[in-house]
Amino acid sequence: MIGKTIRLERIIDRNSGKTVIIPMDHGVTVGPIAGLADMRTTISKVVAGGANAILMHKGIVRAGHRGAGRDVGLIIHLSGSTSLSPDPNAKELVCTVGEAIKLGGDAVSVHINLGAETDKEMLRQLGQVSERCFDWQIPLIAMMYTRGAKIKDEYDVGNVKHAARVGAELGADIVKVVYTGSAESFAEVVAACPVPVVIAGGAKMGSDEEIFRMVEGALEAGAAGVSIGRNAFQHEDPTKMIEALSKMVHSGASVDEAAKTLQS
Repeated sequence: MIGKTIRLERIIDRNSGKTVIIPMDHGVTVGPIAGLADMRTTISKVVAGGANAILMHKGIVRAGHRGAGRDVGLIIHLSGSTSLSPDPNAKELVCTVGEAIKLGGDAVSVHINLGAETDKEMLRQLGQVSERCFDWQIPLIAMMYTRGAKIKDEYDVGNVKHAARVGAELGADIVKVVYTGSAESFAEVVAACPVPVVIAGGAKMGSDEEIFRMVEGALEAGAAGVSIGRNAFQHEDPTKMIEALSKMVHSGASVDEAAKTLQS
């Protein structure tokens, strides 16, 4: 397992044992939204802020996503769907573990929507990717959500706990889920999942403090970090926002301290 351990250290801080991941795979789902039109500029700002890893689709990597700046972990996203689809919840594999390795990826990720009409296909894909990741000793991040006709509340602690556990049961090394709204409820999710759990940032929030409060609660509950996209790269100062998040995740900075970092 030494290969996977070495690669995990490229996306998780070896001192804190936590991670700040900035996903930028939204171009497939919703198109070139604000912040993602000029990927090189945005990535440079994200990396300057101290992100441990960035996450994107294979085509952006092939197009030459870097060229300067410090090193950063690279996670290749393997699944996708678009908002134009009749069923946006149905994720399909659009890249392989082998391709990700050839592109220099340190890890791969897949997106699963439990409760969607096609969740059985997505679960099969997760199992297949997990097997390939084990063969190649490359870490797997499972983005586990509950979305579909049967799901009344995707933030319900029971749903989130179940989703996290499915990801761990099927071989993920890190599980990404939504935050349940409180440290107390999210602690249940973390306690029931035998692999590190990180929180999703979700849609653009109303204020910086709201983001910091969410991160504070998740960390208090035992989360292994954050995977925040739009609330980071769409910020008016992405570098400072990610610097503030990194101080919370790795150094235990408070909400007030994070706010001061952002204002400095």
